Amino acid sequence: MQKFLVCTDGSQYSRVCCEYAAWMASRVDAEVHVIYVTDLRRFEMPFITDLSGSLGMQPYQGMIGQLKEMEEQKAEAIREDSVKIFDKNYPKGTVVFHHRTGLLVDLLEEMEKGCDLVMLGKRGESAEAAVEHLGSTMERVVRASGKPCLVTSRSFREIRKLLLAFDGGKSCKKAVDYLCTTGAFKGLELHIVVVAEDSGEEDRGLEQLHEAENRCRECGYTLNCQMLHGTPEDQIAEYVGTQSIDLLVMGAYGHSRIRHLLIGSTTTEMIRRCRIPVLLFR
Repeated sequence: MQKFLVCTDGSQYSRVCCEYAAWMASRVDAEVHVIYVTDLRRFEMPFITDLSGSLGMQPYQGMIGQLKEMEEQKAEAIREDSVKIFDKNYPKGTVVFHHRTGLLVDLLEEMEKGCDLVMLGKRGESAEAAVEHLGSTMERVVRASGKPCLVTSRSFREIRKLLLAFDGGKSCKKAVDYLCTTGAFKGLELHIVVVAEDSGEEDRGLEQLHEAENRCRECGYTLNCQMLHGTPEDQIAEYVGTQSIDLLVMGAYGHSRIRHLLIGSTTTEMIRRCRIPVLLFR
């Protein structure tokens, strides 16, 4: 049995993440663990702001107690909402809810043990206030996780077509291994693209394309393979739109954080531009 870890904060993106988790789990009879983490910093904030000591210790302790009670109520509401989604979409499955206090990234190593996949929404509770920005937690989780991460979109649609953006790297080879071993996507249409930024990369690109094509064909996928030319971000985003792709599969954050700061990240750009789930491999 496979095991999925679903990270939720009660937002619309998290609810959709649960829908995708239910869809995937129903195809492989997976066990689903849903985790909501109360951010420890909410309880530490009064110490940071201080208010010049005007509150006094007793009022402060009372405020912390109220915050904890509110968080317990919020966690229960999120649990009930998550259960409803899985009862509707995965009624016979095993679903376990966890509520922890701390920071999600710090708890990730423990919670993802034994899991095959980590799932989370691309944005969180503040999505409406920052519609052009990705969730602050999302990138940290993907970078910290040792598992494949499925970053889900704002609305759910059944997955029928997959796109694997292949570049021959280790992370993309992990993606091919996952596609060939999981039953979640078997029987679906798989597109594989390699993007050559200039003519000098064509031969190597074709070699990479054939490598991925041969492996996936052996695993029984119906394939559509293409060599594209241009900037990877532009070509992949355009292909997703014109071919009505439902899920993008790609390697994640293949370069250093310094390079990311200087010239940006293809991974982040693709998650932002493609309004479909993105399955990432480190």
